[in-house]
Amino acid sequence: MTVNETLGAWSDLFMLLAAMTYLVAFVAFAWDMASHSKALRGAVDSGERELVGAAAGTPAATAGEAAEPADSRAGHGDGHRGRGYRTSARSALAGHVADEEMRYTGERRPAARVAVAVMVLGFAVHAAAVVSRAFAAGRVPWGNMYEFCTTGALVVAGVFLLALLARDLRFVGSLVSGLVVIMLCAATIGFPTPVGPLQPALQSWWLVIHVSIAVAASGVFTITFAMAVLQLLQSRRERAILSGDRPGMGVLAMVPSSQALENLSFRLNAVGFAFWTFTLAAGAIWAEQAWGRYWGWDTKEVWTFVIWVVYAAYMHARATRGWTGNRSAWLSIVGYLCVIFNFTVVNTVFPGLHSYSGV
Repeated sequence: MTVNETLGAWSDLFMLLAAMTYLVAFVAFAWDMASHSKALRGAVDSGERELVGAAAGTPAATAGEAAEPADSRAGHGDGHRGRGYRTSARSALAGHVADEEMRYTGERRPAARVAVAVMVLGFAVHAAAVVSRAFAAGRVPWGNMYEFCTTGALVVAGVFLLALLARDLRFVGSLVSGLVVIMLCAATIGFPTPVGPLQPALQSWWLVIHVSIAVAASGVFTITFAMAVLQLLQSRRERAILSGDRPGMGVLAMVPSSQALENLSFRLNAVGFAFWTFTLAAGAIWAEQAWGRYWGWDTKEVWTFVIWVVYAAYMHARATRGWTGNRSAWLSIVGYLCVIFNFTVVNTVFPGLHSYSGV
């Protein structure tokens, strides 16, 4: 067995160990959410009754009693006032939920600390797998769909861990670690590709520049997809609270308000959109060098542009047209589904000049 074959075998082993480690992190994150959500839900529910009652302008013995005056006033010729009460209740509720979430950090969440430590270990093993693959191939490790997916999963985990240094995002840890496991399984089962040389069209420094930024953008969009899903669930829970119904989904008591999730998702999407804009421009320059034209309406080129348009619409609508709340979350989810479609269906079903990215 040659050195390259040995490194390739080690890469496969490290990738398997990384997937197993991320799976343990997923279980630890889920255990943390489940074990603390009940206690936090009790504290938040008591605050919700007080806040909704205060916003409605009446004493609140129960959440249902508190919500009723706001609804009734909205239906009696004073709709603007009723909407104002509900807006005040929603704003107060968002702040209270965020405050209560902050109480359950640090020493009071040992399972979350273990989960982060396991996630770091998984990232280290994963990085070793990607680096081993690079040395085995003698090039950057994103020359085919298997390598793009495994390197993209590494970026997802890395972005999450870096974000933890600035803000406590452990509430999204179960979704992130779960998505990373799915990406590694998809790469191993769906796109297994042995170590080999690059196709002639890929033998360019633009592979390093263009594809690396595309991987980074896809990693950021994966994080914002997870946040958009949580935003929709949290928004539904908050509406149930304000209407006086039992909200259910008690685990979401560990998650910040839908408004906080939306704001953070918008900031990250702005970063991902900038990366994807560069990806589109760099791809056009590379196409001119490889094929003598900047744009040829190849299927891959079209869908790369479609993704750019969807996220551009999201950025514009969210920033200037007032598309907040669930509409912005759904638009973010549509953008990520386009990314998945571009990576899977376009690469495997539609013929085109990018078919060399193969499986």
